[in-house]
Amino acid sequence: MLETDAKTKPATQAREAEPGPLAQGVAELVGTFALIFVGVLVLVAGGQALFDNGTKNLVAVALAHGLASAVMVSATMRISGGQLTPAVTVGLLSVGKIGLRQAGINVIAQVIGGILGGLLAKAAVGGVDIAGGIPALGMHVSIGQGILVEAVLTFFLVFVVFGTGVDGRFNAKLGGLAIGLTVALDILAGGPLTGAAMNPARWLGPALANGTFPDTVVYLVGPIVGGIAAAVLYRYVFLREHEA
Repeated sequence: MLETDAKTKPATQAREAEPGPLAQGVAELVGTFALIFVGVLVLVAGGQALFDNGTKNLVAVALAHGLASAVMVSATMRISGGQLTPAVTVGLLSVGKIGLRQAGINVIAQVIGGILGGLLAKAAVGGVDIAGGIPALGMHVSIGQGILVEAVLTFFLVFVVFGTGVDGRFNAKLGGLAIGLTVALDILAGGPLTGAAMNPARWLGPALANGTFPDTVVYLVGPIVGGIAAAVLYRYVFLREHEA
């Protein structure tokens, strides 16, 4: 009887089809665009309320990025997984959690979203220099230190992504909040050192929009290395027995 009922279930009650490659890419573009647009504006156009003794209020910056990440990851999680950074996408690819074709689509979409976010943020402030919204190394921070900081901070982020969004034992409904909080705490810890990008698109988008490219290797290498390390650790230590 149960089998018959299942077969005769109206089509309107059938399980919804999985989003296609293009839909996933568009979701990644929109989510990354929102993150970069908000991130640049809070750093460039926040006004005097965000300044304290001549420096940007780190808590306000961390909250802006964390909230933007939380809401956009939550909004896109059921469509594309809410990756929003090549570091997460490459991490997923490195352990077989996403195919090469979809990973390529997602990374391209994230970069385009980052560029649009940078361009529209620059337009929103009247076309002025937005160098203050581009992650850059702090004073006396070397390239090597910067790569290390970005790798470790991104490790934390991707580890949380796996723990809350990939691991089926966790109810992913709260994954977006956990990921957003991780972004916020990473910025509180590493913001003064590297800007805590944890995302090549977060650096590349506004850098291209502004035509300035500070410390390129830090923001292309650090997040990717940290993302792959976290993905490999979680997949082969914590998911190995669960998926066996």
